[in-house]
Amino acid sequence: MPELPEVETVRQTLKQLILNKTITDVSIYWDNIIKRPKGPEDFTQWLSGQTFRDIERKGKFLIFKLDDLSLVSHLRMEGKYNVHPSTSEIPKHTHVIFHFEDGTELRYQDVRKFGTMHAFRKGEEIENKPLLLLGPDPFDSEFTVDYFYRKLQKTTRNIKSVLLDQSIVAGLGNIYVDEALFRARINPERQANQLNLEEAGQIRDASIDTIMEAINQGGTTIRSYLNGQGQMGMFQQQLRVYGKQETPCLTCGTSIVKRKVSGRGTHICPNCQK
Repeated sequence: MPELPEVETVRQTLKQLILNKTITDVSIYWDNIIKRPKGPEDFTQWLSGQTFRDIERKGKFLIFKLDDLSLVSHLRMEGKYNVHPSTSEIPKHTHVIFHFEDGTELRYQDVRKFGTMHAFRKGEEIENKPLLLLGPDPFDSEFTVDYFYRKLQKTTRNIKSVLLDQSIVAGLGNIYVDEALFRARINPERQANQLNLEEAGQIRDASIDTIMEAINQGGTTIRSYLNGQGQMGMFQQQLRVYGKQETPCLTCGTSIVKRKVSGRGTHICPNCQK
């Protein structure tokens, strides 16, 4: 699943490609992607004539800002956006096409068909699901050490489960949680309310640093992630534990192990993260 750095990279790429383009029509080939308003006809009617003015992001959600609407999009497992001339061949698994006045198209592809789109009147998106359920981004001013520590003290779950909880901090997924906990030298199975304030600060700082580095590298290409121009992310070259099982830890030389934590494949250095 694309995580915050991948979604941020898509956001930055699409801003170069679709801003100030006006939608003339929307073609919908898989109705279940459209969650609001219900029905492809209403969705098409709402968006036709609207112009893309900005693209924002909250956690793993893209927020397309149009003249009067906000379109909230989640890529889920396999979602991708690409911009093409309307005359080019439409690839397989293309489920939504936004047609523009200039003869280009924004196409949404999704092999798994798990992605979602919610359209709201501007301003209503933050008052409704799915954005309503999200905690702060790692970069938000609200994501302080004190805020994070208070959240940790309220749960007996392990720290990996807490970091994956989008209502506590938005945007982190399996790859970056493993990487951040390795940098913080914290075992992912540690009980959250047993961590002290200093350890909470280490995890927070490591999460922010990891995410920033990944954004600077265009995200991580695992399996099929590509940005809006079909380019791969390069952060996979900087991964220290994720996908590195049975290879030596870059810090101490101990073999990285993979085990299940909270039902997720988890990569750990048994020495650095005792």
